[in-house]
Amino acid sequence: MYHITRRYGFAASHRLHARQLGAEENRRLYGKCNNPYGHGHNYVIEVSARGPADERTGRVLDTGRLDQLVRNQVLTPFDHRNLNAEVGAFHDVVPTSENLAIEICRRLKTNWSTVFPGEWPKLHKIRIAETERNIFEIEADEIQ
Repeated sequence: MYHITRRYGFAASHRLHARQLGAEENRRLYGKCNNPYGHGHNYVIEVSARGPADERTGRVLDTGRLDQLVRNQVLTPFDHRNLNAEVGAFHDVVPTSENLAIEICRRLKTNWSTVFPGEWPKLHKIRIAETERNIFEIEADEIQ
C-alpha cells in the first residue's frame, strides 16, 4: 500500500469571529485574528491518497486528474477570496484552519468517485499549513 501526497497553495483572507459570542470574548479567544478587517494567509495544502500500485501503469493514481479535482474543488473557489464573505460554507462557521480542512476534505470526498471511480485510490488525509508553525491535519475517514 502506497501513500501519495501532492502539495498546492492558495492565498485567502478570513476573520476568526464566532457570531454567538460577544465582542470581548471573540477578542480574548481569537486575539489579533479577530481583526474586524480580517487578515490573510498563504495556505499550503497537502492532499494524500492511498492505494496499491496499478499492475499495468505502476502508479497509484493519475496526478493530473488529482490536480484537476483540487483545482476545481479547492483552488478556484478559495484562492484570493475572503472566506467569511465569499465561501458559503463559512457564512455561519468560523473559518479556522481546522474548519477549512474539514471543508476541503468534504469537497474532495464528495467528488472523488467521479474522478477515481474504482476501489482505489482512496482519499487519505488533508494537511494545511496556515503558517510555518501552524499546521493542521485531518484524516478523510473522519469526515462524513
